[in-house]
Amino acid sequence: MIARTPASFLEYFRAESWEAGRPALPKGVFMVEPEAFYVDAESAADNPYMNLAQPVDPDRALAQSRALQAEIRAAGIPVKVFRGDAAAPDGIFPNNAFATTPGQLLIGSMRHSGRRRETDRADIRAWFADQGYDVTDLSQQPCVAELTGPMILDRARGIGFCGMSGRVDEAGLAAMHASFGLRLTFAFGLQPGEYHTNVVMSVLVSRACVLCPEAFADPAVPDAIEAVYPGRTLRLSPEAKNAFAANCIALSDRHLFISRSGHDALPPAGVAQLGEWGFELRVVELDEIEKAGGSLRCMVAEIF
Repeated sequence: MIARTPASFLEYFRAESWEAGRPALPKGVFMVEPEAFYVDAESAADNPYMNLAQPVDPDRALAQSRALQAEIRAAGIPVKVFRGDAAAPDGIFPNNAFATTPGQLLIGSMRHSGRRRETDRADIRAWFADQGYDVTDLSQQPCVAELTGPMILDRARGIGFCGMSGRVDEAGLAAMHASFGLRLTFAFGLQPGEYHTNVVMSVLVSRACVLCPEAFADPAVPDAIEAVYPGRTLRLSPEAKNAFAANCIALSDRHLFISRSGHDALPPAGVAQLGEWGFELRVVELDEIEKAGGSLRCMVAEIF
């Protein structure tokens, strides 16, 4: 079922049973290190979080990526690291180009040509093949589908939340719904200028949600999403969203990873609320990488 209005989404959601029947947590993650880091002008065309006028420091970007790797490993989560490609600077955000379900590697169909070079990488494909993963290659289909950039997943219950933008089209929506094996997908509009849903909301191991209501075109949409996580939805200000507070990821039952800028934009009450829901915040400085228009969640591709 792909629902396109808050009413139809809630009608279907309330009519079904949603016991968690699938893994909510990955068994590990993979990352791509920055190589000769710079901000890609092509991607900046529809990503307002990027600023081509800001100078970047490639060495500092690499150090920040490695600090994030170390922080994730310190929480007991395995990290597979691939080298970066100077010809594909946005490759440091692999969760837009690659995703997994148990036994399956999904390859995205990217809007921009520079990002299509990422999905052609033989090393990433070969590594997953060696682990026994089958490949579903959406890049060979006539669609735009940037995976868990536009599609936010409640993995345990098989629910997707897809913000429609230039980074996903109708064919891509249908392809992701099928490839992720979702029971229900809620497709909705984002405000003009929002390019990926994972900058405006995150589902935290299927038990909580953070979102910025002002980022949705229809104000009834965040209310409908909150109905899935009653009493466990943290509403963010536009300022916190712009600082990448929603671009966070829970990689265990208690470890919630967030960038320093995102953390510092949260009000104390918000930090306390996350703690009451059982999350321990792991904070990593990523301001150099955030100049490229993405943050911590974008850097981490989950391995299921």
